[in-house]
Amino acid sequence: MKNRVYIKDLKDNVGKEVTIAGWVDVRRDQGKMVFFDMRDMTGKTQCVALPSRIEVIEKGKEIRPEWVLKITGIVNKRPAKNVKAGVLNGDVELEVTMIEVLSKAMDLPFELNESVNLDTHLDNLPYTVRSERSKDIFTMQSTILEAYRSSLRSQGFTEFMSPGIVGGDAEGGAAVFKVDYFKDHKAYLATSPQFYKQIMVGAFERACTIAKVFRAEKSATTRHLSEITQMDFEMGFIENERDVMKVLENTIRNTVKKVGELHEDIFIRFNTTVPEIPTEIPVFTLAEAQALIAKEFNRKIEDINDMSPEDERQICEYAKKNLKSDFVFITRFPTKKRAFYTFEEPSEAPYSRGFDLLFRGLEINSGSQRIHNYDILVAKIKERGMDPNKFTYYLQTFKCGMPPHGGSSTGLERFTARMLELQNVKEATAFPRDMTRIDTRLSE
Repeated sequence: MKNRVYIKDLKDNVGKEVTIAGWVDVRRDQGKMVFFDMRDMTGKTQCVALPSRIEVIEKGKEIRPEWVLKITGIVNKRPAKNVKAGVLNGDVELEVTMIEVLSKAMDLPFELNESVNLDTHLDNLPYTVRSERSKDIFTMQSTILEAYRSSLRSQGFTEFMSPGIVGGDAEGGAAVFKVDYFKDHKAYLATSPQFYKQIMVGAFERACTIAKVFRAEKSATTRHLSEITQMDFEMGFIENERDVMKVLENTIRNTVKKVGELHEDIFIRFNTTVPEIPTEIPVFTLAEAQALIAKEFNRKIEDINDMSPEDERQICEYAKKNLKSDFVFITRFPTKKRAFYTFEEPSEAPYSRGFDLLFRGLEINSGSQRIHNYDILVAKIKERGMDPNKFTYYLQTFKCGMPPHGGSSTGLERFTARMLELQNVKEATAFPRDMTRIDTRLSE
């Protein structure tokens, strides 16, 4: 828009007549004057229509929240008694000289920043995504995404784009979405970029991808989605899974540092703090973690082969209190509970070289050292009751020579949710898909 000044720059134009454009955030009358707050992508400012400007005041009386306006006005210093210290434009306001209505809001279901339940929020998402809360969440998520990938690049990783349509399921499970493909073929929506990032290790040694993946799990919980964003990396020439964990720890540390530097104000608004990370993230084997939980919280462990949600919550509670860490690594899961490509050192059987990273009571990352020997990999596929012929494309890379390698996968939505201590991962998803909705509720 020609000659438009962004709201954040009004402070540099005191005494000048400028033009801004944006949405009406709040409108209020005070005596014969009309005040309204305008917002654009850079911030908010107060505008005032004075009774001496008859045309402006009449138009100002019609204005309602969410109308889109182009406003010309003079940037004035606020009287000292009205200055709001520490707030963008807290010491200036715009005296309106002209209003142009670009678009009217026709039907608002409720006030924008009103507290509503999650279903109401999602039912009205094209509107509620404009709220301060939602914008804070996705502003932080954007930083998480950029900081994560930037950290990996600084550690020598090459980014590639993995496919969303695949010929088979990387995990060998049944929770996949089938797609009608050409020539009467069936394809699937990818459940993981796993096969492709392993293939790319053969080309780049260190490879990473930000991938949309799809899970047809019939799980209606606060932690499950049908479509998620995974931040994945894979690396070659490792000694064991600890090499992978170290790269992940570096990446998490760099990401938290950047988010903390840029968004201290958002943490305050969400009544939480920048996550704590000690010099080294604490590491427990599954057995150690569950023994500690049983002792500290005086409870019986139901499943010794995996961490339950309650296990995850309590080991994180312990680590926060006693080790000053919001993050915890869990290692040495039974191999049978991990994906077929997970490496098992014979002397360590029946435990794998896999790990999970927990953050504030929730698993946000899973990783492992992978099998790099072709014959062993084929044998593992058969052990799981699967047909190696369905994995021929993937298996080619192991015929061509693969180094010891491993990697991990971090869920962007879960990471975001725990960063701000949101109760439901759907709130950390711009447009959530689950068992009950694709934009609108499936029951409608």
